[in-house]
Amino acid sequence: MRCLPAGHGPTVDAMRIERACYLVAAVLFASGLAHLGVQAVLGGPWDGPVSWRKPADFGMAFGLTLFAVTWASTWIDVRPRRAVLTGFAAASVVEVVAISVQAWRGVPSHFNTTTPLNSAFAFSAAAGGAVIIVTTLALLRAAFRPSDATRGQRLAVQVGFGSLLVGLVIGAVMIAIGTAQARTVSLDAAYDAAVVLVPAHAAAMQGILVLPILAWLTGFTSWPEPARTRVTALGCAGYLVCAGTIVLEAFLGFDGFDPASAPVLGTVVAAAGAALLVGAGVATLAGLDRGSRLRQTAASR
Repeated sequence: MRCLPAGHGPTVDAMRIERACYLVAAVLFASGLAHLGVQAVLGGPWDGPVSWRKPADFGMAFGLTLFAVTWASTWIDVRPRRAVLTGFAAASVVEVVAISVQAWRGVPSHFNTTTPLNSAFAFSAAAGGAVIIVTTLALLRAAFRPSDATRGQRLAVQVGFGSLLVGLVIGAVMIAIGTAQARTVSLDAAYDAAVVLVPAHAAAMQGILVLPILAWLTGFTSWPEPARTRVTALGCAGYLVCAGTIVLEAFLGFDGFDPASAPVLGTVVAAAGAALLVGAGVATLAGLDRGSRLRQTAASR
């Protein structure tokens, strides 16, 4: 489904860059899956600064994110569209390539400036991250411009790009902390210091993957538009509560992904937020079934 800016129509150039981004996203995701296969065949540590998990995670994560960003961008008035999407896609490729090459070389990718070549990869990844932040800012700004998207769709895209930006900024904070530790203490200390914020970084990155899909699916129900907007808003609120709690816990030194180590109150609040999001999704799926039955009944008459 394509929701275009008010008064605009799809251009050949816009559709071409979208197709290119979808293709790049598929290649990145396939790269991540391939590294899971490498892990299964070659073995080796799953955690730590040198592992096959990192290129697997980065490949799949950037593939999914690029796909979601490209799709969600069709609902908003992005200017200049080609430059923004090209920048995001190119930076995603740089990130995945840098992580993957260093994994194959058997050396750490992040915070590793021990040689000129390692420094080149580390700084390239950092530059790619900066480009992704800038392009996400442009996308978030565009999400608040008038468009033909429904209120629920605009809300989902606004929250999705907003949370993505938060996740990217947290990633930049992790890089800053790790770099300082690597220069003053050791590379191991850098990873230990930065890994604390991984749950916050991961939680904030998921909104753009989930919320636009929820808003899109409500469009296939028989509900009136206000009801669709309310369900989407419920899902957005649930996600913000869940992700926000995990982010707060991470900055307080707790792992929100581990209920055994996180505060009980935080776990309860995060679970309540997740329940709201899941509830919105379940209600939407149930609405799809009811809408289908209504259409089938009407057709039979």
